[in-house]
Amino acid sequence: MNSRRALYGLIGWPLGHSFSARYFTEKFEAEGIGDASYELFPIGDLESGLPELLAAHTDLCGFNVTIPYKERIIPLLARLDPVARQVGAVNCVAVERDGSLTGYNTDAPAFAAELTEVLNKACSDLRACILGSGGASKAAAWALRGLGIPYIVVSRRRGAGCISYDDITPELIDSHRIIINATPLGMFPEVGGAPPIPYPYLTAQHLLFDLVYNPPVTEFMRLGADRGALVTNGYGMLVRQAELSWEVWASRL
Repeated sequence: MNSRRALYGLIGWPLGHSFSARYFTEKFEAEGIGDASYELFPIGDLESGLPELLAAHTDLCGFNVTIPYKERIIPLLARLDPVARQVGAVNCVAVERDGSLTGYNTDAPAFAAELTEVLNKACSDLRACILGSGGASKAAAWALRGLGIPYIVVSRRRGAGCISYDDITPELIDSHRIIINATPLGMFPEVGGAPPIPYPYLTAQHLLFDLVYNPPVTEFMRLGADRGALVTNGYGMLVRQAELSWEVWASRL
């Protein structure tokens, strides 16, 4: 590294569920990156809080973005990486030396890699159902398009490009064997929550992929496992996106 002290962080609200600070602190220690640090920056109002953060921390070189700001941050950025533009959401930002902000999406390629790794254990009928319509959902959709897997999006309200939870039928569950929870339902500390889908219709031919990683076994996963489904959480994806974020930031050092 050069003489520029490298501060990184995570913005969002709230941040009690995050693993990022510990992950990057351990990474910096293990790799002997002594002049870098990573902090949590809870921001209750993005439009006022982000400029205040940048003014207060002139050594900030990059930051991750979590709920609820992955889409809302886009108008505040000077430019978007092509993947972030395609996804329509940002989870990684590089602070350029002139102070401008460049947005990236490392969630999408991380999810694509993680899903590819588990697909050989799952069903052969590759149709997916994405639960949720926010930034994480958009990353999952980008990955599925790249893998050639048809999908539907389920949201609390029926709208353009998505159906509602009330529209989920046993036939839909049967024909969409990959079910992705891209909502925060079940995330710590509200660990009893789960998306309202008809779990009794799940089978051993289903794969349930929860983008939540805390707790390690969510209620969504437990309900799927009770029906024999293959279940996995978002930790592997999280590690992959963190490493991809570091590649973005380290390229500027």
